[in-house]
Amino acid sequence: MSQGVHTDISRLLEILRATGKKYDLEKIKQAFEYARELHCGQFRVSGEEYISHPIAVAEIVAGLELDTDSICAALLHDTVEDCSEKTDLKIIEKMFGADVAVLVDGLTKIVLLRVEDKEEAHIENLRKMLLAMSKDVRVIFIKLCDRLHNMRTLNVKPDNKRRLTALETMHVYAPLAHRLGMQRIKQELENLSLQYLDPIGFEEIRNHIEEKYGQNLNFIESIRASVSRKMEENKISFTLEGRIKSVYSIYRKMYNQNKSFDEIYDFYALRIIVETELECYTALGLIHEMFNSIPGRFKDYISTPKPNMYRSLHTTVIGRDGIPFEVQIRTREMHHIAEYGIAAHWKYKSGATSKEEMDKKLAWIASLIETEEGERDPDAFMNALKTDIFHDEVFVFTPKGDVIALPNGANLIDFAYAVHSAVGNKMIGGKINGMIVPIDHALQNGEIVEILTSSSTKGPSRDWLSIVKTSSARAKIRAWFKKEKRSDNIAVGRSTIDAELRKICGKAMPTETQKEELIQPISTRFGYNSTEDFYNAIGYGGLSVSKVLKKLQDECAKLIRSEAEEQPAITVPDQVPIKPIQKHLRSNGGGIVVDGEYGCMVKFAKCCNPLPGDDVIGFVTKGFGISIHKTDCPNVIQGRKNPENADRWKEAFWELPAGAGENHSIYEAFLQIYGDDRIGMLADITVALADMRVSILQVNVVHRDNDDSIINLKIGCKNIDHYNSIVSRLRTLNGVNRIARGFM
Repeated sequence: MSQGVHTDISRLLEILRATGKKYDLEKIKQAFEYARELHCGQFRVSGEEYISHPIAVAEIVAGLELDTDSICAALLHDTVEDCSEKTDLKIIEKMFGADVAVLVDGLTKIVLLRVEDKEEAHIENLRKMLLAMSKDVRVIFIKLCDRLHNMRTLNVKPDNKRRLTALETMHVYAPLAHRLGMQRIKQELENLSLQYLDPIGFEEIRNHIEEKYGQNLNFIESIRASVSRKMEENKISFTLEGRIKSVYSIYRKMYNQNKSFDEIYDFYALRIIVETELECYTALGLIHEMFNSIPGRFKDYISTPKPNMYRSLHTTVIGRDGIPFEVQIRTREMHHIAEYGIAAHWKYKSGATSKEEMDKKLAWIASLIETEEGERDPDAFMNALKTDIFHDEVFVFTPKGDVIALPNGANLIDFAYAVHSAVGNKMIGGKINGMIVPIDHALQNGEIVEILTSSSTKGPSRDWLSIVKTSSARAKIRAWFKKEKRSDNIAVGRSTIDAELRKICGKAMPTETQKEELIQPISTRFGYNSTEDFYNAIGYGGLSVSKVLKKLQDECAKLIRSEAEEQPAITVPDQVPIKPIQKHLRSNGGGIVVDGEYGCMVKFAKCCNPLPGDDVIGFVTKGFGISIHKTDCPNVIQGRKNPENADRWKEAFWELPAGAGENHSIYEAFLQIYGDDRIGMLADITVALADMRVSILQVNVVHRDNDDSIINLKIGCKNIDHYNSIVSRLRTLNGVNRIARGFM
């Protein structure tokens, strides 16, 4: 079919009439006229009138022999998104019916989505498309045709846009086409994508193909002739097709499996299309009679179809001069389904496929949507796509002989939940081919799997969430914890968030009231009605901590900023005198006395990190208690100049002065060691600290251009005397030039 530019629908109407199907041509013409009116004045990057794109998409859709509503939706698929000021879904529904409106809605991107970045927007649009696809699979048929035409005309886009579109096509749309069994579209999408992702590799393999095909042209014709004679002798009605493996298929085998071009055994293929399933096996016997078969290269996808409905017999044999070639044998219906996948049902069933049959064939979509229900993590959604839909598969058997298809790498737990949620929840172990194996055993093709269960088990383990490979199993485990263990989940979620807050805030942990203020906007942002729902989701795994972390850091930063703004800002320390108080109060373990009171809620300021023995002062903050600074801290010097904050500065001192008895508390201290940039410097420092039994809490090395380095250390020490002794010891090391008290 020509790929020329068309701005009228004459060729589309010819394609539709050639199918012999009954189309509502008047409705299609009306959709075209409306689309042309809306897109009037719009042009593609190439300079062509924009209407040429919907027409081209509709022609590809017509090639799949879909119905009238699908053709109309293809013509109208960009109108709501690109012409929103002129039309909307209600108008589309009124003019063309509810089905067309549903299809157009499924094809329309979420343009007003509030998201953090483009990647999240992209994922949300994929989610919307798949949700629409689960309700009406024609959405993805039209979308694949849309993407195919965009890829055919991608050369007019800038290089960076070409690469991004090709990557998305290779990683999302080609695998979707494969999963739907639409091999013809899948192969074209892969080859077009490869041209832009690795143009050199693409050309190299294409040249290899042309060279090899030219060298063996007589071989191919000879094989076709001999096979034809054999089929005719046995009175089998057949059609023969020759096939050369696609560029991308060869590329993937060469680069992913590290094979040379000569090691591609199925470079040549002969396809035999017969009338009945019985004739498929008869033809297979004749082929094996004519040629020597290669052991391990026979696959029966008729008795065990692929999940995308692909059915065929595959065998690889040795032809003349030792040249291997593949033979595929299938019926005409199998062939059409192999080319067009689920879309073929519109041809063979005339659109009358029972809902139950179609639902069964699309069970994997429903499973994905079920998996994603309640998920608010875009990364989890993409992982589900990559794992459950786009990965290679393994086929294993239940003890009764039923086939279960799972992603490559799936284990016993995945299998148990694929059988039924109740089986997974009661699982205590499993057997492979009669032998007990670990529950994380990776399943292999052809294994017979038996799950051992017990009614006394309390349910799945949380550890299973990190073991399972399928998002379906993970979702069912989470669903069990969500339903059965809410109070435990809340406790786990709260503990998890507290641990992250300790990492962010250190010793300056927010109070329970502040914590509630921190968490409330985050839980609302992720769509939870209460903080308990939020903690519950963290606890059962419905929301990953990694997605929350950035928001948690931002909210903590807001509190810290508000506190810093309340603190004054830099001058002379004696502007606001502080009334002296007595220092003979009893100790309760080396803490701080503020205005004669001990046991106050205090935090140690990160700007100066005071140690016992330092002269300190307190500043009353809002919410965080009293912030303790060194008296020579720049923030104190600056802040005490402002008389408005005079009553917020409080005299403070250590309950136990440095050196007065044992102080078992450990405080953070920071060292900046300036020294030679030599091998072994850091090792010498760590050995010296170990000798002094000093804990290293954090280390960071900065190499500078003038052959020296700065080693930043966070250590644990008891007081200022301990700190000074550590510094004295480190100064004796070879290459240490200077040590300053700093912060990280």
